Amino acid sequence: MEQAENLFESAGMGEDTARPLADLLRPQDFDHVFGQDHLLGADGTLKRMVEAGSVPSLVFWGPPGCGKTTMARILAHHTNKHFEQLSAIFSGVGDLKKVFESARLRKQAGQGTLLFVDEIHRFNKSQQDAFLPVMEDGTITLIGATTENPSFELNAALLSRCQVLVLKRLDEDALDKLFQNAQERLGGDLSLTDDAKQTLKALADGDGRYFLSLIEQLHAQAGDKEIDTDDLLKVIQKRAPVYDKGDDSHYNLISALHKSVRGSDVDGALYWFARMLDGGEDPRYLARRIVRMAVEDIGLADPQALQQTMLAWQAYERLGSPEGELAIAQSLIYLATAPKSNASYVAIKQAMRSAKETGSYMPPAHILNAPTNLMKDLGYGVGYQYDHDAEDGFSGQNYFPEEMERQTYYKPVERGFEREIRKRLDYWQKLRDKKSQ
Repeated sequence: MEQAENLFESAGMGEDTARPLADLLRPQDFDHVFGQDHLLGADGTLKRMVEAGSVPSLVFWGPPGCGKTTMARILAHHTNKHFEQLSAIFSGVGDLKKVFESARLRKQAGQGTLLFVDEIHRFNKSQQDAFLPVMEDGTITLIGATTENPSFELNAALLSRCQVLVLKRLDEDALDKLFQNAQERLGGDLSLTDDAKQTLKALADGDGRYFLSLIEQLHAQAGDKEIDTDDLLKVIQKRAPVYDKGDDSHYNLISALHKSVRGSDVDGALYWFARMLDGGEDPRYLARRIVRMAVEDIGLADPQALQQTMLAWQAYERLGSPEGELAIAQSLIYLATAPKSNASYVAIKQAMRSAKETGSYMPPAHILNAPTNLMKDLGYGVGYQYDHDAEDGFSGQNYFPEEMERQTYYKPVERGFEREIRKRLDYWQKLRDKKSQ
């Protein structure tokens, strides 16, 4: 084996040759971790923990390639703990037991263990519960890493024993610093035009590890010439967006889309709509959600909104992709530019609340039909006034249970068609007040 290692070295194939660029450039201290200043800056949460010498169990929540593993390794060094790493994808309860037993032996010898678990959200409930006793007795300090929202994916018991730190995707400044480090490591012989460099950063989508992988590909294939955008795209294909229809990014993007419509930002709405389509979202799901927006956020301020969205959904079913997506986009533009009202949404929620609180109340007798003599004898239908025969076509009778005061659920706004509805309601209330005098 020693002879083989010498052969590699003599051929110029030392230890670094087989290591990816991302591993070669892995920071050894927090000063060289980029893009997480909110945690590692002068007033950063994690920096304060390290300076105080008290690092609790943590969950790092952030997108791929933002430095979760690197920060856990550096933490182990700063706290003088043994670093142990597991992946929840490849590990089970048996692996955890072995790690815990080794950690107990170290603890008896006076050394702590920092256990880093990548993709910790992949562990099921019983596997997550296995951490609780060894965290409580100080056998391990747990650092869990996840790309998913811990609130949804981790047990409440485990979360209560950890502090969640949110890591950010790498911004332009962080990627520029990574590019400079890569240039120095590669001898400065990778030359890109400004446009090509911007395209490279866009392709990385905030993932530092992937960004360095792209640089490594370019260095291996591009030669000595300056690389423009066309050259870049010949070497590197477009990366699939970080988007999974079943994970947290799905809910984040549909929330962004819905709130852009509610905020009447048509361009923002179109952007998030395009992002979801580009990520492989089913247009039918988007069509259904857009119908919901029509009834929740526009309502009767524009009665055409619901028709527009339903017709767009129907058009997609008949045309399919990509032509049908244009119909959905058109309805999205209609909603974003329509007058807004959630009066209907608020009204039905309040009515449902009243229904639960007063579920046994009978309707007033005068609006009940009396098909039998017994019901007539009980007063069903007595005193009912037929509105079409009343002056102004409005009787003003009470239609709530006698045990309830009259309620006002629907309060139309002074926007769009609901202005007209407001006038009608005010008119009827005046008639009602007049008849009650």
